[in-house]
Amino acid sequence: MLIVFQSIIPIFLAIFVGNGLRKLSSFSDEFWFGLERLCFVLLYPVLLFVTVYRADFSGLSLGKIVVALSVALAVMSVLTLAMWPILKQFNISAPTFSSIFQSTIRWNGFVALVIAENMFPPEAVALVGLVMAAIVVPINVLTVAVLAWFTDSQPNFGSVFRRVLTNPIIIGTALGIGARYIPGGVPGFLLDGLQLIARAAIGMGLLTIGAGLRLESLFKPSLAVYLPTFLKLVVFPVLVISIARLLGVEGNELIYLALCASMPTAMNGYILARQMGGDAENYAITVTLQTVIAFFSIPAALAISGQLTGG
Repeated sequence: MLIVFQSIIPIFLAIFVGNGLRKLSSFSDEFWFGLERLCFVLLYPVLLFVTVYRADFSGLSLGKIVVALSVALAVMSVLTLAMWPILKQFNISAPTFSSIFQSTIRWNGFVALVIAENMFPPEAVALVGLVMAAIVVPINVLTVAVLAWFTDSQPNFGSVFRRVLTNPIIIGTALGIGARYIPGGVPGFLLDGLQLIARAAIGMGLLTIGAGLRLESLFKPSLAVYLPTFLKLVVFPVLVISIARLLGVEGNELIYLALCASMPTAMNGYILARQMGGDAENYAITVTLQTVIAFFSIPAALAISGQLTGG
């Protein structure tokens, strides 16, 4: 429990610093817009490139893990999309629904990496890296497509396809996967330079999220916030663990998988919502609430998976 708190508290500190800076006259709205744009087109894509390229997948039983996550993601995506006709009756707009979908499907793999590094042996970090590499492209394709569809005044599959192909996050991840097959690998000096840029992504991204927060709205009753929080932190971990057990995933790998499944939604979804016309404020409130609840849901998921494996 203490390790989980130590991993999440710095995230909140950075968010709250960003929220405080937004209130200072020294930082204009144009400044925050530029910082958001920088994160979206450069920092996050470089971070994903470096993470995917450097991930070590040796010594792990990967097939069943990827299948369990992929099936769970597909089920959650279909379930969430099926709720749209019902949610419209509760006056939830299309842009707000796009943020509901994002905050249900995305996951914060970088928090998982930090927790895995602090709590478990190196193989856990490798497994988290595998999960990021395996599902970050389908997650981003799904969320970008849904955002494009629900925020376009005249949506069509052509515009969705164009936005998916030109999305910097997807491009960065795809290049990271492709670079793993370059003979001799990426030159060390180039990788070191990219790593310097990647280090700025999380801090800058958290500051922009904090700048967009409306903390006074955090605990106001809102179906658009509470629904994706329940789906993400309760339904999804149960679904992943159940599917993994059916596929025969056991031991430490089930615990590592439970760690991945119990993560709150990703911080970069806020920037994506801002850039593509989604409900960024709803996303900001949701990601903050999910991260608060994750203080408790992550230890719960790890305890349950530990009991199932006899740990």
